[in-house]
Amino acid sequence: MSTLLQEMLADKDCLLADGATGTNLFAMGLGHGDAPELWNIDQPDKVRAHYRSFIQAGSDIVLTNSFGGTANRLRLHGAEDRVDEINQAAARLLKEEISAAGRPVVCAGSVGPTGDLFEPLGPLTHAAAEHAFAEQMAALADGGVDAIWIETMSAVAEVEAALEAAARIGLPVVCTLSFDTNGRTMMGVAPVDLVRLVHGRHRPPVAFGGNCGTGAPDLLAGLLSMAGTLKDTDVVVTKANCGIPEFADGEVRYRGTPEMMADYAVLARDAGARIIGGCCGTKPEHVAAMRRALDERPRGETPDLEAITARLGALTGNTADILSGPSGDTPAPRRRRRRPDR
Repeated sequence: MSTLLQEMLADKDCLLADGATGTNLFAMGLGHGDAPELWNIDQPDKVRAHYRSFIQAGSDIVLTNSFGGTANRLRLHGAEDRVDEINQAAARLLKEEISAAGRPVVCAGSVGPTGDLFEPLGPLTHAAAEHAFAEQMAALADGGVDAIWIETMSAVAEVEAALEAAARIGLPVVCTLSFDTNGRTMMGVAPVDLVRLVHGRHRPPVAFGGNCGTGAPDLLAGLLSMAGTLKDTDVVVTKANCGIPEFADGEVRYRGTPEMMADYAVLARDAGARIIGGCCGTKPEHVAAMRRALDERPRGETPDLEAITARLGALTGNTADILSGPSGDTPAPRRRRRRPDR
């Protein structure tokens, strides 16, 4: 079993993850409605170039092009019987690019939601979800991933099924939810609920947190809301969208600049995140700016919500509500982890 993720976390204060997959593949010619995962077979050179761009930008962690790689999602494209082929190719292409880079980079196997609702709201059972996740994760493991990266989840039931599937595979696990509705997931899960879920598991993930959502300030507000519930040993992930998404001229656009994403990366680090990356809209140039900022800017004090919104913009909806507990008190700041020796 690979321990590269744990080794790099032990060696570095924080790790830089990559940016968006879909955004960058669309820029290379992927059609809207097409399955990015099929490009692992049909356009491998473009997938390699995508991986290479984030390695060259300075990412310590790069995710495989396998977000929709369960049979449930591939069924929409008539490829449900190609789970092994598609996911192994996603991992193999990234491993080859990492080998050529000449430095350690974590190959993280991306696993997104099945797209189906669980009983009683929909047809999906726990057993069926766990089987679908385990099938995909086994293929990613066969392709050589160093870790399983469960992302953009919204329901506790699906998180639990994915984590149980990952336990069967035996690789290190990272798990992130998308807090996109007033600071919660669309199924009502708040950041502190994720902390409780993780702490209650016999085999918790190596790292956990949030990705995607509405924008960087909202995601960092979620991180602040976790403060009073985190353990010193917890590794928190923030992988924010590149600015707040806007619909214009028939498409969704992300207007975050490299400078804004650099500010976000530093604020996330100072707020306690140890794995920091970008999600939708984040291009290699954004990640390169984040790399420079994390390497060159000194660590600051833990930012409050006012400092975050002053640098990154206003919150959306009622995200600020998650910062208040039942009594309306703001959680106490988390004690900062001591910086490891280099």
